[in-house]
Amino acid sequence: MAGSKTKQGVVVIFHAETMGRGDEALGAKLTGNFLRTLATLDEKPDALVFYNAAVKLLAPASPHLDALGALHATGVDLLACVTCLEFYSLTERLALGQVSNMREIVQRAMTASKVITV
Repeated sequence: MAGSKTKQGVVVIFHAETMGRGDEALGAKLTGNFLRTLATLDEKPDALVFYNAAVKLLAPASPHLDALGALHATGVDLLACVTCLEFYSLTERLALGQVSNMREIVQRAMTASKVITV
């Protein structure tokens, strides 16, 4: 029966390098603030999913690696869309996280108790 599986955990989805629309510098600052704040909370999500340009947040030049590393160290899965990594030529250059695919991303979202898109 569809929907009868027990839902659990929280998945946060990032679809861009910046939060919101408008000024890019402000959006980048908001992304950093969000990730640093998330890293300080007692309750953490089960996974952060990165697709489209958001996969750049896991690249070596990302200014957010400290916060993402802190989250990863506490057991938060960092999942990067392989199609997006290939598009941006980042497949072999992830600084953090793991290469994932749309099947896993959809499965994680479908079994989560809550999905938050940033």
